Amino acid sequence: MSGIDRDSMMATISDLVAMAPRASGTPGGDAAAEYVANRMRQAGLDEVWIEETPTFAWSVTDHSLTIDGTAITCRAINHCAVADGEQTGDLGTGPEGITAQIVDIGAGKVTDFDVRGKIVLFDLAFTMTAASLLPLSWYIHDPDRGLLRRDVLKSVNPYVTSLTTVMTAASQAGAVGVIGVLRDYPESVNYHNEYYRRTPLALPGVWITKDTGQRLRASGASQAHLTVHVRRREVAAKTVCGLLRGAKRPKDAIMIQSHHDSVGPGAVEDGTGVAEVIALAEHYGRLAATGVRRDSSLLFTTFDSHFTGYHAHQAFARTYLLADNPPLNIRLNLTIEHVGLRAVKGADGGFESTGTTEPRAIFENLSPRMKLALVRTIRRHRLHTTAVVNAAVLEYGRMGIPTDASFVLTSGVPTASLVSGPMYLYDDADTEEWVDVDQLEPVARAFIELTDTADRLPPTRLGLLPQRVRERLPRGRW
Repeated sequence: MSGIDRDSMMATISDLVAMAPRASGTPGGDAAAEYVANRMRQAGLDEVWIEETPTFAWSVTDHSLTIDGTAITCRAINHCAVADGEQTGDLGTGPEGITAQIVDIGAGKVTDFDVRGKIVLFDLAFTMTAASLLPLSWYIHDPDRGLLRRDVLKSVNPYVTSLTTVMTAASQAGAVGVIGVLRDYPESVNYHNEYYRRTPLALPGVWITKDTGQRLRASGASQAHLTVHVRRREVAAKTVCGLLRGAKRPKDAIMIQSHHDSVGPGAVEDGTGVAEVIALAEHYGRLAATGVRRDSSLLFTTFDSHFTGYHAHQAFARTYLLADNPPLNIRLNLTIEHVGLRAVKGADGGFESTGTTEPRAIFENLSPRMKLALVRTIRRHRLHTTAVVNAAVLEYGRMGIPTDASFVLTSGVPTASLVSGPMYLYDDADTEEWVDVDQLEPVARAFIELTDTADRLPPTRLGLLPQRVRERLPRGRW
């Protein structure tokens, strides 16, 4: 099984879903890393290896919520009850749980209420809309108006939320727990929020659905009993690397990246990205078998720790990008994430497909010549509903970009990173039915074209600024 075709890529995605969840330090995560490494070996790459980095696995051993004597369907907030990034052990409410008065702040500010010794009931807000990227978007390919419509521009992604703001303020004000109402979400408690590495979620907490929240408020709920037991332990994050040596410039490399971990089935997040990386590895491996190699080396990578603090990404950056004499000179990064269909909240309260591509962005800080090549590639391969976002202004800050390539970009590597944010991205609903099957092959061929174009250009002139200038600028602020 190989080739740039959607059936092969869907087979890869199915294999990865069968291993889920693929979180760092889990059997599924370890199996996914070995699977990717084996596929790279089968593709004929010259070297394949797995690098290990310490990270932290968080898991729930027990959770429950009872309000005024009635049991409530809920799910523990991912990474809650962790006060410090290095904390390990059995954490949470303890075996007896906590009983406390509820303070309903809705969408308000914690500081406007007396929450000391109480449990905060709040509405989670998804705060980043599709329109948020328009000020930084310098090109949009949208012939079918899948993006430039009012309803789409108002849609939100599940990554940027009010969770850290509420949790931090509640903790500082002396609250003992939180209950988050998934106000902007379909009727599902299976929302696996990200680990926001700069802001520990110190309090125990659970998610409930919007409808559940409305019923509780209508009933005048006053007291809650909350139990959240979690375990956090140090585990090994695994970065899979496969190298195909260049014919003329073997130390210069073009890096092609995604991540293999997931907290649910992870078909779109990021079975699709891994399938694309493997397909490209197979494509170039077949060419090498016939004696055809690119001038630069090609480095194919998939990471985990995407959901535990990006420790693998940081370690990779320190070794390969920020070191004085790195093993490779990585001249360009191409990252692929989330080739998925758009979902909205359906009439039944669940996820409903629109049958269209989820609006996506390519964050880039490329040279003018590569920018032109990128636009032509998008048009030629019909990557519709795609905005090209100027990431040059984000390259030198601490926040970077909201993609798996953030640490590569902020380490000074020219980058083109494709990503989308469908609503089901962190949900158990992320199964194979949400893969944008018709876009798998166009995305792969577009990134092959970008790789080949970059290989023909001077390797130090792929970024917006010349390499000598880039090397003098501050890096690694993350």
